[in-house]
Formats: sequence, C-alpha cells, structure tokens
Amino acid sequence: MQNKKRTPLDAQQSHLWIIGGGIAGMAAAAFAIRDAKVPAKNIHILEELDISGGSMDGGQTPHAAQAWVTRGGRMLTDETYLCLWDLFSSIPSLENPDISVREECREFNEKVKTHANARLIDAEHVIADAAKLGLNTLHRAQMLRLLASKEEKIGSRRIDEFFDEAFFETNFWRMWRTTFAFQNWHSAAELRRYFLRFIQELPRIHTLAGVKRTKYNQYDSMILPLQRWLVAQGVDVRFGHYVTDADFITNAETQERHASRLYVQLPEGSEQINLKANDLAIFTLGSITADSRYGGNHDVPALVRHREDHGWTIWETLAQKAPDFGRPMTFYGNVDEHKWESFTLTMKDDVLLKRIIDYTGNEPGTGALMTWYESGWHLSIVVPAQPHFADLPEGLYTLWGYGFQIDHMGDYIKKPMSEATGQEILTELIKQLGFDDILDHVLATTNVTTAMMPYASALFACRKPGDRPQVIPQGSQNFAFLGQFVEIEDDVVFTVEYSVRGAMLAIYEFFGVEREIPEIYNGLLDPKVGLKALETVFH
Repeated sequence: MQNKKRTPLDAQQSHLWIIGGGIAGMAAAAFAIRDAKVPAKNIHILEELDISGGSMDGGQTPHAAQAWVTRGGRMLTDETYLCLWDLFSSIPSLENPDISVREECREFNEKVKTHANARLIDAEHVIADAAKLGLNTLHRAQMLRLLASKEEKIGSRRIDEFFDEAFFETNFWRMWRTTFAFQNWHSAAELRRYFLRFIQELPRIHTLAGVKRTKYNQYDSMILPLQRWLVAQGVDVRFGHYVTDADFITNAETQERHASRLYVQLPEGSEQINLKANDLAIFTLGSITADSRYGGNHDVPALVRHREDHGWTIWETLAQKAPDFGRPMTFYGNVDEHKWESFTLTMKDDVLLKRIIDYTGNEPGTGALMTWYESGWHLSIVVPAQPHFADLPEGLYTLWGYGFQIDHMGDYIKKPMSEATGQEILTELIKQLGFDDILDHVLATTNVTTAMMPYASALFACRKPGDRPQVIPQGSQNFAFLGQFVEIEDDVVFTVEYSVRGAMLAIYEFFGVEREIPEIYNGLLDPKVGLKALETVFH
C-alpha cells in the first residue's frame, strides 16, 4: 500500500483537510497532532452533520421526550483493537482527566465482566446450551477449506457458497452471525478474515467472555473525550460543511498524483479550497449510517433508498476520476440486503430489567447478546451496564436491540419488523421473553426509539479486488482515503479498529512518522490460541 521513497510532508507547513468527522477523521487529526507534530490550528475537519462521531452515536433523541438512542454498540477486545487502544491511551477521560480513556475502559471491565448466561433462546423461552456448537465433520471441513483459500481465489463469492444448509442451523453460526452481524449472503472473503482476526473468541463465543465494553455508549465514552481533546488542542472543526468534488493533477512522466482543490458546501454557500505544497486531503468514503431515519412508540422509521447524505455521493464523484478510487455501487447498490433496524428502550422503572436479571442470572453489562434464534425477526438485545448514557437521569434505564430479519413476519406481531411501530416491537420482545404478565406495564412506562439504516451491513457486501481503494492510492502525494470502505490487507471491517488503523497508516506514511504501527493480530500464529480453537471446533 505504501509508496516507495516518499518525501515526507513538512508538518509545520502542512494544512490537513479532513473530510468527515467520524472516528476515522478524528483519529487522523489526533495522530497528526500527537505523532506527526502538525500544529493543531492547521487541522481542519469538515463535517456535514452538526455533531462529530459518525456512526458512533448516543444521546437523547428529539423524537420523544425522555427518550435516548444509540443506533448500534461495539464489542471490543484486547487482542484485536490495538490501534484503537493506542489512540485512546493518549486521550484523557472526561470523568477523571488523570487517567486515559483506555485506563477508564480497563478499570470498568475489571468491575463488569462479560459472561453471557443466555446467549441463545428458543421459541419456548428456554435458554439453549450454547456451549454445544453443533458442528459436524463436514462443517469443520468447510471451515478449514475457507481458511485455506486465498482471498483472490474466493473473490466475490457468498458465505452460503462455502457451507451446506445445515451449517446455518448450528449454534456456532447462530452466535457468530449475531456477534459480528453476518448474513448468509455476505462476503466469504470477509468471513475468512474474521475467522483469523477473532479466532481467540471461538472457545468463549457462547459466553462472549473476551468482550470489552466502554463505561457508557461509545459517543459518551470515546467520541466526546476525543472531540474535547482535539478542540482543546486547537483543531478547526467546521460543522455543516461537506465536500462535493475535488480536482486532481497527475504528472504524466512520474505518475505522481496530487489533490489540488476541494469544492466545499457550507451553510451559507460554497467555497473552493486550493491545496498548497505540503497540504494533505483525507476523504472518508461511504457511511454505514448514512440516511438513518428514526421512529417512536407509534410510528415507523422511513427507509431512504436514494442517497441523500453526502458520504456516498462524494465517493461516487471521486470514483469517476480514476479507476483505482473504488466502486461504491458494489456496496450501496442493494439496500434490501444491507438494511438494518435497531431499537433503544428508555424505561421509567426497572421492572423489565429485574425480570431479565432473574431470567438470565446476568446483571446489566455482563450478559452481552441475547438472541431469539427461532424468532421471525431474529431478535437480539443487549442489556448494558446502567446508566448507558452519561446524561441519563436517575430512575431511567435503557437497553438496545436489533432485528436480523426485518422483512420477515413476527411471531406475535403479524407484520414485518420494518413495518412495526416501536410499541409493536416492544410487544414482540416481551412475548419472546415470556413476560406477558408485565406487558401492559412495560408498554405504559417505556419510550421506544427505532432506527432504520439502509447501509448498515453494506461493508460486508461481496467484493472483488479494486472495489475498495487503497488508503494511499498508487502515486498519491497528498491525499488518502479512510473509513470502512477502503482496503487494509488482512484487517476486518465493521470494527472501530479498521477506521483507526487506516488513519494511522495515512498519517504515519505522509509525515514519515518513525513509530511502529501495531501488527494485525492473527491468533493462528499463537500455538496456544490455535489449539484452543481447534479443540472447541472439534469438541
């Protein structure tokens, strides 16, 4: 990916233009300040929305009074998220500035340890013995075949092209797919990468004991501290700004390429930014939460099928300029395969939480995912440690969930989840739990916020080489691509780590930072990890 014999940009003279204020762009700004010594006042983040963080959201919703929402949550691990932990080891905690966000997270996980007692639940409300993976000899052979395949050989093949139908009915797949959000039609190449990156989780996939969490949702625990640190350093953050186009110049003799101009839309009009000799432009491509829409107790979130947010449209525009700038249509082209719906409950008392505690034996924050694997909507929920939002008033409680088959009929609510109101989704959940006796009470004391995301799993789309651009395209002298839709060899998307690693690669390469980038973890290189995984699969 790196270009040979690059002359580093002059950090003191450089202006860094970051298009997109999500975690990738914010991480790039932080690495530029901390490691490349770029003056913070020369770093400019252009963000279309009025808030930083991109997909890492969490807060009160304007949809209803006394309702909080997060579109998704992140399960972190010590082994795989090395670039993320490297970044947040330098960012002070908001609640205790004497320690880093990394230390705060470590302390929290020493107190609140994950060990799911109710990972899988059947249609009769019976908690399954999830330790029994249900794999047979053929399934093991199919897994080994995928692991042994070269990625270029796999190409754009689907997961269900590598496994028989019975594999998808095993406890192993029920847990793996809902832990990492794979559908049967997703990229087999990406599943292979996940097997390698998370093989250490195999022996504990039924308890998710390797999962690490932040104290609150990731906006409050990660984005907000990082944003405050960047602003305190002097970074120029411009909300309501987005780039609609960019000009590039190619040297016909050397094939060196420069970004020369950015076309920016701002609230009061438009402007052009001419890039100087030492300037760097960093584009975030695509977004898994673009065009999200929300619903409440009595309405249904809209599904936006035509790209309205500009995370996708800027990539479409850039992709027309060079064949190695990627093919965005590969990822946004099938909304029905990629859409997701999640929901957040804001409860005015702890009646439901207490019943879940009694049912599972898990205190909030320790149970990780609960999945109703036979349910029509394929529901899963997480009961996080309380409070899950830093500003949640005392006496309110939250939990989060999602459906994996939102166009299927519900078991109790006889309509697709995508057509159900918040109260109908809550009714389905309570009945899946078998808590019919408290249904009326919970409905009367709960605000449900639903979120429809057209591109939530677009990053798992079947792809081939060239569909995703390199972080630093060949010949680039002053521009890079970041986010979940770039190519980073061996690493896995749908992780914060992927966004942060891309940022680290770009900043270190362009500014000649002589600091080691953490290696991509591969558990198979550790004989003990590999042996434990084999023992689990063959158990």
